[in-house]
Amino acid sequence: MAEAYYSQLLDIIKPYLPEDVSVTDITPDSHLLEELNINSAHLVDIMLDVEDAYDIILENEDMEKMETVSD
Repeated sequence: MAEAYYSQLLDIIKPYLPEDVSVTDITPDSHLLEELNINSAHLVDIMLDVEDAYDIILENEDMEKMETVSD
């Protein structure tokens, strides 16, 4: 994952992290639900923010495949 994209993705994810998870703990292989404790509602918000940031459209099937930060 390119460093600029990864950094921007961390900025997108950061507001949705619970208080007990630090952005410094995140790796590309971090599991969004299990390791980072991001709930499914916030996963939808992250998906929408990614769409806006990268000017893309993600399908529902894409969200179903999102398990790790690098997905």
